[in-house]
Amino acid sequence: MITFFEEVKTKINKALNPESISLIDNSSLHSKHKFFDHNKFHLKLIIKSEKLRKLSKIDAHKLVFSILKEEMKSKIHALEIEIH
Repeated sequence: MITFFEEVKTKINKALNPESISLIDNSSLHSKHKFFDHNKFHLKLIIKSEKLRKLSKIDAHKLVFSILKEEMKSKIHALEIEIH
């Protein structure tokens, strides 16, 4: 069975074809927050992508968020993006 994290990576790989991609689950760091939801993730995406580097930081983040639009609605509460 494919995991949610593998699905996210696959979706990003198909759309951007990055040189490398890492997805880190930081949910445990936020468990004491007032609106913490055990059903949603706090993720950090570390991505090496020439395509994203060519864009402004805002446009690059918008592109990633558009790729993960459905996941942001249902399973991801927060997404930190680090572009290399």
